[in-house]
Amino acid sequence: MRHGNGPRKLNRTAEHRKAMFANMACSLIEHEQIKTTLPKAKELKSYIEKLITLGKRGDLHARRLAASQIREDAVVAKLFETLGARYRDRQGGYTRVLKAGFRYGDMAPMAIVELVDRDPAAKGAGDKARVAAAEAAADDE
Repeated sequence: MRHGNGPRKLNRTAEHRKAMFANMACSLIEHEQIKTTLPKAKELKSYIEKLITLGKRGDLHARRLAASQIREDAVVAKLFETLGARYRDRQGGYTRVLKAGFRYGDMAPMAIVELVDRDPAAKGAGDKARVAAAEAAADDE
């Protein structure tokens, strides 16, 4: 019997879950490491593994399927150009979930989700570039 083997609902509606996992997947692809609660991390793992498998396929249909879930062009481009090439020879297991203690406010179990063979320089690189561009625009004015 398969009772209770479905995905975790996480006390959210289907629309909220779909949007939350799309946002978390964008952040994970962009930064290659994020910190979240343990149940969300475990659910995100299966979500992101399917997207990386699409990135490995690399054809137009796979790109459109990924774009329908992620909806950020820069992230889809990184998924297909960088991550697809990086995991070309790996047969699954693209992410790891590391337990990271408990959150101070509500004692929720926390976890770090990261890509295997990640680029350490990618974490925060997009944010640093945005801040630098804003400072350059402020200096020009």
